[in-house]
Amino acid sequence: MQKPPQAVDFALKETSPKIGAGAGAVTGDKLSCTYDLVEQMQYLYVRVVKAKELPGKDVTGSCDPYVEVKLGNYKGATKHFEKKNNPEWNQVFAFSKERIQASVLEVVVKDKDLVLDDLIGRVMFDLNEIPKRVPPDSPLAPQWYRMDDRKAVRVKGELMLAVWMGTQADEAFPDAWHSDAATVVGSEGVTNIRSKVYLSPKLWYVRVNVIEAQDLLPGDKSRFPEVFVKAILGNQALRTRISQIKTINPLWNEDLMFVVAEPFEEPLILTVEDRVGSNKDEVLGKCLIPLQKVQRRLDHKPVNTRWFNLEKHVSVEGEQKKDTKFASRIHLRICLEGGYHVLDESTHHSSDLRPTAKQLWKSSIGILEVGVLSAHGLMPMKTRDGRGTTDAYCVAKYGQKWVRTRTIVDSSVPKWNEQYTWEVFDICTVITVGVFDNGHIGGGGKDSRIGKVRIRLSTLEADRVYTHSYPLLVLHSSGVKKTGEVQLAVRFTCLSLINMMHMYSHPLLPKMHYIHPLSVIQLDSLRHQAMQIVAFRLNRAEPPLKKEVVEYMLDVDSHMWSMRRSKANFFRIMGVLGGLISVGKWFDQICNWKNPLTTILIHILFIILILYPELILPTVFLYLFLIGLWNFRWRPRHPPHMDTRLSHAEAAHPDELDEELDTFPTSRGSDMVRMRYDRLRSIGGRVQTVIGDLASQGERFQSLLSWRDPRATTLFVAFCLIAAIVLYVTPIQVIALLLGLYVLRHPRFRHKLPSVPLNFFRRLPARSDIML
Repeated sequence: MQKPPQAVDFALKETSPKIGAGAGAVTGDKLSCTYDLVEQMQYLYVRVVKAKELPGKDVTGSCDPYVEVKLGNYKGATKHFEKKNNPEWNQVFAFSKERIQASVLEVVVKDKDLVLDDLIGRVMFDLNEIPKRVPPDSPLAPQWYRMDDRKAVRVKGELMLAVWMGTQADEAFPDAWHSDAATVVGSEGVTNIRSKVYLSPKLWYVRVNVIEAQDLLPGDKSRFPEVFVKAILGNQALRTRISQIKTINPLWNEDLMFVVAEPFEEPLILTVEDRVGSNKDEVLGKCLIPLQKVQRRLDHKPVNTRWFNLEKHVSVEGEQKKDTKFASRIHLRICLEGGYHVLDESTHHSSDLRPTAKQLWKSSIGILEVGVLSAHGLMPMKTRDGRGTTDAYCVAKYGQKWVRTRTIVDSSVPKWNEQYTWEVFDICTVITVGVFDNGHIGGGGKDSRIGKVRIRLSTLEADRVYTHSYPLLVLHSSGVKKTGEVQLAVRFTCLSLINMMHMYSHPLLPKMHYIHPLSVIQLDSLRHQAMQIVAFRLNRAEPPLKKEVVEYMLDVDSHMWSMRRSKANFFRIMGVLGGLISVGKWFDQICNWKNPLTTILIHILFIILILYPELILPTVFLYLFLIGLWNFRWRPRHPPHMDTRLSHAEAAHPDELDEELDTFPTSRGSDMVRMRYDRLRSIGGRVQTVIGDLASQGERFQSLLSWRDPRATTLFVAFCLIAAIVLYVTPIQVIALLLGLYVLRHPRFRHKLPSVPLNFFRRLPARSDIML
């Protein structure tokens, strides 16, 4: 049974872009071309290096020079220097060939003035005479050019330039000024639209095992101290429980876990506090531990413990001073855990599963290449000059490497044609590609999300190029909306087939997650802290990868309550159980002789398996093998994508979507919150009833031998004795044959009332009648 196809608007579409590696073809030479997953885009590059001996235009004999590069209607300019006759710029300009509408390139040197800039000189180039350069050729060496004025008269001074035709594979491309972004002004604006590669900070788990403290000095010696330890690392704060030993030598032996990123900027601060009132705690001592000196652990071997002195701060005339007359001590075991993988993504679609310590990394099993080609049909995300516009860029995240394409200004059909490569260490990982609107252009607001795509590497065939147009879907309170499509070319190249196949026998996470597992609550809290650290660090980069972009890529709100997601997960469970339900219905038809021929064949097969039980397992595995071969014909030919039917996004009620998109804590009115709370209570009541029914069935099994119902237990024990004697003297094959024939008996020998064992089971007592 196959589900109905998605609406055309939300479906995946195969494309045929003009790229070096043909779509769907297996590439022969894996290293034939660096940029073979994108369409070649031709650019005219102009590198303005420096000038010398420029003539003075001021009264003082100096000049304030800058260079203007003109090509048709496009004009780019370098920064200007004040009072400098030998300036150095070393700036590159790139003009898209498909937008060139002129035959002459003009490079003009001007003197900056308050009223009108003076012309110092210019150099002209015929576009037909400009040489071509294709990497890996060496860069074109710049040359000195003499300059002329407007009347073609030679003037004093020379300009060093390099002019060539190239593609986006040129190493000058990422840092060049682009004619596509001619409307962006200022060096900061240009920086914010360039393509960049970012690396996530290296994350560690910090384990602080608080063992005990000694010689504490509480302020009130007339009462038993209620002591606990508070640990602060950055914006993370945890505390132990209050010690059960209420003396000046308390004992805890409790673990506290934190997330920290290299380089370690803040120390670990530990304070020992005494609960002296309901809302008042007295600090008995404090110590600062720099993480640079903490031991790094790569396996499960125990770390040495250490005693740390606690500094007592006393208040003298309003100032905090250290009291060093008598030192209390705290006993700790602290280590940086290198054997864990610090989760900053959901485990369901994680892109990296390696441990923190590089010494524990295995060799790579392949290479992932992604060509970000273009997008089309993008919705306007903001208003500029009275009309809707979009300044789109892409972000791709896999492992620790984030890539950001350049921003295409004011275009609903941007063409990026940028290709990126990642090493693959685990095939069961997911790459995420998101499309965003650059909010820095024209206002400096937040970057708006346009949509994202996830691709699981294990669903890709090795060495095959997948070129598809993926729908970009975003949930709004009014429903799911398609905001455009992004066109990608993806190829996974396997370096070692044996290593890749062997990977399926390895545990998903590093072994420390199984030797010393963390609780679900701990993992959830640590993941939240890790995401905050990654977002903070990438937001400090230049140009910044904004916090809202990182949070959207990492699914920061995936754990929040959603009625739509709950329904989708319920129907996913029903889909999994659907096969068992179908088998049950088929078996019921067999038992009721709906098709006599099939039932007779099942009888014959059953008798053969009873007479030759050694054929049972081979028959089962052969059947599974044949099903696998049969399904091979209908195997998926395309990578999976966001499924609106599976997500229940199309049929979701607007109020449910509004609840899902609400902030935490809520920003809605009290009446709305009360209505949603009542709805949640009714759903919780149903779930509670189902869980109670499951508990009752389990308790009935327990009561078989518990003598809670003495008559029922007597009957069951007597039955067990008789069954043991019968099974002892009767061959098991005879028992199985008789039992099977009884189950498959003809409807003439059946009656509609429940069977005796079922009646007996339903009469057994459960503990629901003694619940309040």
